[in-house]
Amino acid sequence: MKSGQAIIKEIILLDDKPAARLLCAVDLIPAPGQYLLSSHASDSSIADSVFSSAATSDGFITVPSIPAAWSPGMTLNIRGPLGHGFSLPNSARHVALVAFDDSPRRLFPLIQLALKQDASIVLVSSYVPDGLSADVEVQPISALVDVLKWSTFSALDAARGSLSTLREMLGALNQASLKCEAQILIRAPMPCGALAECGVCAVHFQKEWKMTCKDGPVFNLFDLL
Repeated sequence: MKSGQAIIKEIILLDDKPAARLLCAVDLIPAPGQYLLSSHASDSSIADSVFSSAATSDGFITVPSIPAAWSPGMTLNIRGPLGHGFSLPNSARHVALVAFDDSPRRLFPLIQLALKQDASIVLVSSYVPDGLSADVEVQPISALVDVLKWSTFSALDAARGSLSTLREMLGALNQASLKCEAQILIRAPMPCGALAECGVCAVHFQKEWKMTCKDGPVFNLFDLL
């Protein structure tokens, strides 16, 4: 984990929502599923968690939406990359990306990784983002269980408040029945960035509570069911 600064090069629209192109050191670019904690250089009292939707040669493009106060030329203090990200197996040939309740942009960095290993990719989402690769098949949320059964690796993205609905949809599915590796990025407020153990981002698993900011934000899906 490092600390540094990022400059907002420009504000862009992704899926009709504002995102930012950030300039920063290469070692500060979060891996798929990891995040940065950012604050305005003039006011460190408010921190925002930032995910990457795509790396660039001099930084990365954030996932929308960004804080309303962000503007081109602004300098941000950033800390990270933080947390556990996705781990795409080299052997995965059928990759499912599941955006359960929001834009799939947090899963986008996995697309290029999967294509490099000649994997077939299915995106399960109610949101079809701009600029999606033609190599990615799109299926509705209603196809979730069938796509998970097809996949050899699944990456899901869901808000903490949607976990009970997700559990109901998956029912009695488990790792043995799916025969695939599955990981889930859980979105929750992470204001302390794993420093204070404030508990704001706590998620209840089968037998214990875990902190999204440090134990996640990416977890083994089957530990949650």
